Amino acid sequence: MDISKLKTVAALCAACLAPAAGAQTYTWVSSAEGSCWQESRVKLRAEADESPLLEMDGTEKGIPFRAWGTTFNELDWDALLMLERDEQDEILHNLFSPEGDLRFTRGRISMNANDYARSWYSCDEVPGDFELRYFNIERDKRGIIPLIRAAQGHNPGLTFWASPWSPPSWMKINGDYPVVSSRYNDMDPRLDRLLYGSPEGVDEDEMKFLGERKGQFPRRLATQDYLIQDPRYLQAYAECFCKFIDAYKEQGIAIDMVIYQNEAYSYTPYPGCAWTAEGTVRFNRDYLAPALKRHHPDVKLYLGTFNTNRQDHVEKILSDERLRACIDGLAFQWEGREILPAIRRQYPAYHYICSESECGNGAMDWKAAEHTFFLICDNVGNGCDEWFNWNFLLPKGGVSPWGWNQNALIEVDPEKRTFRYTPEYYAVKHFSHFVAPGSEMVAYHPKGDDGVQAVVCRTPEGKYVAVVGNSDDTGRPLTLKLGKKYLSVTLGAHSMHTFAER
Repeated sequence: MDISKLKTVAALCAACLAPAAGAQTYTWVSSAEGSCWQESRVKLRAEADESPLLEMDGTEKGIPFRAWGTTFNELDWDALLMLERDEQDEILHNLFSPEGDLRFTRGRISMNANDYARSWYSCDEVPGDFELRYFNIERDKRGIIPLIRAAQGHNPGLTFWASPWSPPSWMKINGDYPVVSSRYNDMDPRLDRLLYGSPEGVDEDEMKFLGERKGQFPRRLATQDYLIQDPRYLQAYAECFCKFIDAYKEQGIAIDMVIYQNEAYSYTPYPGCAWTAEGTVRFNRDYLAPALKRHHPDVKLYLGTFNTNRQDHVEKILSDERLRACIDGLAFQWEGREILPAIRRQYPAYHYICSESECGNGAMDWKAAEHTFFLICDNVGNGCDEWFNWNFLLPKGGVSPWGWNQNALIEVDPEKRTFRYTPEYYAVKHFSHFVAPGSEMVAYHPKGDDGVQAVVCRTPEGKYVAVVGNSDDTGRPLTLKLGKKYLSVTLGAHSMHTFAER
């Protein structure tokens, strides 16, 4: 063989060996309280120190992941305006730019006010306006839409979906935006009896339990629908969704999916709406789905957001075959996560999303970050192909007009006009910075008694990303088999980690 041929063969061999050689080293990013996002490298080994927690051989068939996203709320916009323009640009770049930290590609919009609006409003508060002549999004143009446009400046490809917290108040049986009376609203307490058919048992703080809410949720189901079940109201409300899509499209914001209700199982003192299983089926199957088909056949209909662990109730809704034929996916949040695996096993053909992160208590501390990290692992590991953050930017304490303190990814000090990235920001970054849309979730190890949990994804380029957490008070050894070699490290106590193939 002549010299030129030998050089060619050598070059081909080098090209074949290069990926294997490169795969021996992984980027290792770790975070612990007080020391977030520490970057280093780790080399794979030929032999394992211990039995691998998970084993990858390159033949796994995964669940395609589609989007990381967040919600656009008025109070986020107000917090952003407390900062200087260059600080605003830094935050929006890090949240939305493809070259930023979190790389969000999708947004959630509330139709009418949610609990992080400045106050209650809807797109049509004119009683009896069944023709929706007075429907408008003027309020959105002063808060939500400017925030969306600011984000689009850093990622013009952002996509969006929408859901309401409450219908217009005149469409509801209590004539008001909340579900129950409270010191934070003006609803007549006598109307509380509508929820269960009696005045007893309504607890205005039930929705404000923090952390792990053990047991059945909600403890009692509403006995009637708060949206008036008269065909005129049902049809008008379905048309509201279509008009909302049209109005946002005129503003250059395309909504490609809707959900009929946020948390139908939270009986709230802030904007909300209780639904029965029968009302859920009736409205979605007979009114909302047909309206979308007529006016916006390209817009998908999902069911949710399911924030209940009452599996039999969700199964009752999904038992309607005609309704199932109308939907493309299901959205779960809060206690709904507990029944997600069982529902997904029954209906594997649908898309499943985590529609909202849990909101915490305003502390914005390491404990909140660990909880969010655990939830993302569990959501993605159990087959959610989209995940959505709630508030991304709030002032200290994160208080809402309805008296709830909540967390955000970024905290603003209103007095000093400064901001900080909270530990929860880094919990999200451990996933969204490395697991790009188009990646596949190929393995999941739920958190065990040792506090260790892990999700392994494969990127569109075919590279592994392992996201691992240790919530235990002591360090824990970790071994993963990635191809023919082993990743072996020790995870510090209360730490989060990402291992990304270089």
